[in-house]
Amino acid sequence: MSETDIFIAGAGVAGLTAAAAFGTAGFSVVLVDPTPPVTDVASTGADLRTTAFLQPARALLDRAGIWTRIAPHGAALKVMRIVDAGGRTPVARVTRDFDADDLASGEPFGWNFPNWLLRREMVARLAELPNVTFLPGTGFARILTRDSEALVTLTDGRHIRARLAVAADGRDSALRQAVGIGARTMRYGQKAVVCALTHQAPHDNVSTEVHRSGGPFTLVPLPDFDGKPCSALVWMEHGPEALRLTALPDAAFEAEATRRSAEVYGPLKLAGRRMAWPIIAQLADAMSAERVALVAEAAHVVPPIGAQGLNMSLADLTCLLDLATASPATLGDRAMLDAYHRRRHPEVVLRVRGVDALNRASMAGAQPLRDLRAAGLSALYGVAPLRRALMRLGLGARG
Repeated sequence: MSETDIFIAGAGVAGLTAAAAFGTAGFSVVLVDPTPPVTDVASTGADLRTTAFLQPARALLDRAGIWTRIAPHGAALKVMRIVDAGGRTPVARVTRDFDADDLASGEPFGWNFPNWLLRREMVARLAELPNVTFLPGTGFARILTRDSEALVTLTDGRHIRARLAVAADGRDSALRQAVGIGARTMRYGQKAVVCALTHQAPHDNVSTEVHRSGGPFTLVPLPDFDGKPCSALVWMEHGPEALRLTALPDAAFEAEATRRSAEVYGPLKLAGRRMAWPIIAQLADAMSAERVALVAEAAHVVPPIGAQGLNMSLADLTCLLDLATASPATLGDRAMLDAYHRRRHPEVVLRVRGVDALNRASMAGAQPLRDLRAAGLSALYGVAPLRRALMRLGLGARG
């Protein structure tokens, strides 16, 4: 049986970041995932989604030795633009810009990266850390916890003794289920169509969210593609409609996407293949159990609105890392994990509920509800202190 300080199940973006952060802090780490991460956009199974890291995430990525690797590949998000196109025809009738300059931080709201590229650079970072063992192609099988340790069995039969086990293995987390933590799931009947698109007008580092019905249509800046402005699309729609859109011929999809965008950037052209992802919200009953901490989608899932999902996950990791480095001798003990739950769970509950409410408002199909949504957007934007407070809250500020 091998021994380690920290065992991590799940090598998505959150799990890879956790392994790099704890490894850089000097802890020994074993990271497993039954599916090796795809690190090339041309490979079968490449994750075509993108991740927007908000300002607070940069500090954790710096601590993990990741930021300098990914920074040259990101597109800054300087303005969050919300467009209401909920009138009788799909044209912009209310447009409001939330500008990072209003916060006087000198930084953009965040930076957007392709997920496959993040995985490539994070895996490379782990290779630099001799105290991190990454076992792609091997999964978590069973766990037995005691007051002083967690005994983990892997799918290849190996056994690991760890002081702390971290569940970063997604919304259907096997580790969460193994320690008996339940989760409540909210379903919307939605899917998100994701792809990359080029367009005529420059995005000027503006993330644009167009609301009509069915869910938001969001264009998030990416670096230029083949010399043309490029954005990542997250188009949330009712499930059958999302599947229809995914199956359309390219030209027909481009025409529908252009129309749904209220033509804010002119004609849209595909820059890669399309995929559809189910949209849910989910909240675990607790963030910890004996010798186990839940992070990321093992603990909470939200619709892709306002770049909240992964940034909530990185807030989990920051909290857990701070507790671990403040007192390495008590890593994984009951007091540490109780403190983790107390610090994170109330905030996670509020954010899951808040994003759930925003998503339900964005789905409104009835004209009076769409009119009410447009009026609410104008009212919120019109009060400058409230506008700045909402921007700080979106970045993760508590007050």
